[in-house]
Amino acid sequence: MLYQIYETQRSLMEPFAEFANAASKLFGNTNSPLGQNPFAQRVAAGYDLLYRLGKDYEKPVFGLRTVKVGEVEIAIHERVEIDKPFCELRRFKRFTDDAATLAKLKGQPAVLIVAPLSGHYATLLRDTVKTMLSDHKVYITDWKNARLVPQSQGEFHLDDYVNYVQDFIRHLQKVYGDCHVMSVCQPTVPVLAAVSLMASRGERLPLSMTMMGGPIDATKSPTAVNNLAMNKSYEWFENNVIYPVPQSFPGAGRRVYPGFLQHAGFVAMNPDHHAKSHYDYFEHLLQGDDVSAETHRKFYDEYNAVLDMDADYYLETIATVFQDFKLVRGTWQVKNPQGALELVQPQDITGCALLTVEGELDDISGSGQTAAAHDLCTGIPKAHSEHYEAKGAGHYGIFSGRRWRDMVYPKVRDFILAHNKPKNTAKALTAPSSKAAAAPVKAPRAKAASSAKKAVTRA
Repeated sequence: MLYQIYETQRSLMEPFAEFANAASKLFGNTNSPLGQNPFAQRVAAGYDLLYRLGKDYEKPVFGLRTVKVGEVEIAIHERVEIDKPFCELRRFKRFTDDAATLAKLKGQPAVLIVAPLSGHYATLLRDTVKTMLSDHKVYITDWKNARLVPQSQGEFHLDDYVNYVQDFIRHLQKVYGDCHVMSVCQPTVPVLAAVSLMASRGERLPLSMTMMGGPIDATKSPTAVNNLAMNKSYEWFENNVIYPVPQSFPGAGRRVYPGFLQHAGFVAMNPDHHAKSHYDYFEHLLQGDDVSAETHRKFYDEYNAVLDMDADYYLETIATVFQDFKLVRGTWQVKNPQGALELVQPQDITGCALLTVEGELDDISGSGQTAAAHDLCTGIPKAHSEHYEAKGAGHYGIFSGRRWRDMVYPKVRDFILAHNKPKNTAKALTAPSSKAAAAPVKAPRAKAASSAKKAVTRA
């Protein structure tokens, strides 16, 4: 009912938002009769702010058209490589007719970036993708808004997320022979599960995993976000944040955690900051500071665009990651596409290098939560295992902005390059047979329990 009320209110507000936008342009145009008024600029700024506060924010676009490789500007073509019911695998294909640059592009590593499915769209990682494109062949998971997925497409669970990641890894391996995986925030947990299961089956693994700011072990340095998930019961979340999609959308009837509720939660974490930001925007408009005003618009175009998450996936993530801590306790079983349960055993991973990245000031994934992956992946030699803490960086700073580009990215780039050839211990087998995939669950190893405790032209 709440979702329907919200949609009704939004539909009623939409004409007023458009009116505010038109009024802002009329008062802001000095050639307009209304623009001759001595208070015109102030009125225009007020209407502009009203429009920004009342408008509906659609899914942003990546908008990456070119990237610089060395001193050469090359073209980017974005396309959907694989289209699944709840996710698109996007490829950023690079084109150049410069022979030397083409040779360089062809030899660069292929990287699968697994974007978060935790509110915002994958475009939140736009800066991540743009920076990575200079030295890598880049793919990214672009998760779909659950309200746009018809119920006929079936359910979506945390297990499905893990299986999607495995399918995408196999796709890159089929195209390039090998690949690397980077996960940012929420997907660090399902990515580690996906690679662990592939290792247990004897499949070829990614050459490296880069895990950034994720809740591998949410018991370490719990943040306000962690505490909310830990202190409220599963039933509380199911009864208070889950609603059916209204009839006006393709996914009508699907149970979701609505984007507008998530956005309200984001703003409630720091309301004073957002109020000041909007007041500053109003001041920038009055002062004619177009650069600062445009920076505000770009940030909030991204920040205010939030997707609905399927209820099954969301609730299972809360229980698995933040309440039962199944990954670190060695009790997580994932259902494979054949319907069999398989135990997640990170200690089975060998021949895959591991880099973890944390921000010193991260208030979403606390200190040590991501680094905990090293304690679980005991089969990875220390020579191929590394942790990096970005000084002065918050959660977003480790994958976007100046600190990402100047501090974190060089570390990620060099780590991937250093492990771009298969190790002797790597398992280089093809995809598992149906028999192997449907194997029964193995009992947890004593070692696991102990560890849980302690190139025309392209490239």
